[in-house]
Amino acid sequence: MTGDVAEARPIAWRIGTVHEIIAETSRVRTLVLDVPGWPGHRAGQHVDVRLTAEDGYQTERSYSIASPPGDPRISLTIERLEDGEVSSYLVDELREGDTVELRGPIGGHFVWSVRDGGPLMLVGGGSGIVPLMAMLRHRASAPDGVRRATPARLLYSSRSWREVIYRDELAHLADTDDSLRVIHTLTREPPPSWPGYARRIDRAMLAEVTWPASAHPHIYVCGGTPLVETAAKALVELDYEPTSIRTERFGPTGGPA
Repeated sequence: MTGDVAEARPIAWRIGTVHEIIAETSRVRTLVLDVPGWPGHRAGQHVDVRLTAEDGYQTERSYSIASPPGDPRISLTIERLEDGEVSSYLVDELREGDTVELRGPIGGHFVWSVRDGGPLMLVGGGSGIVPLMAMLRHRASAPDGVRRATPARLLYSSRSWREVIYRDELAHLADTDDSLRVIHTLTREPPPSWPGYARRIDRAMLAEVTWPASAHPHIYVCGGTPLVETAAKALVELDYEPTSIRTERFGPTGGPA
């Protein structure tokens, strides 16, 4: 076409082959995919996954990318949802060597790069950790000086300790990097003598763990709608600039799942 505005090209569907399946929790699996022709992605982006039944019925869902930019494979961490026809298949039925259709990367608002600098404040709940983990992995791959100049904190809400996704990796990242702090809160079943928070994320908790507003942190909030709305409202009340707060809602009511 002619003119000043070029026609946008549709994002192509690609075939991903399951290279590895990692059990994160009893309900959560990470699918590590080989995707020929993958164009690369930014931390925080997602893909659409399409399933086609033998009778031709098709359905799609969006899933955030867990792997960092530059990884040769694409990782999708998926939680099995009650009555979730796509998540149930991907978590329970898919095996190594199987293939799935996907297209991406998609999304340009909920993204972060080490070039954006810090401080970096991440707030997540449940499977909302996935795009935040891509950011932490991206940060961890940066040169030591760059990483230390970009301090980060993660406030992560889970129902119980056994349901903490990436639990061991998060502990390793925090233990080996004194410029990263990981704070957990458990909302339903804290273990005996649990020393941390044991309630839903609220304004008081955010005030205790975040940098002061004067530090101008980059803030990313991802999780179910109630968590995201509560956290975003509280952060604005704590004088953080609304434009510095980026949100993404997870689950069946909107956003990647």
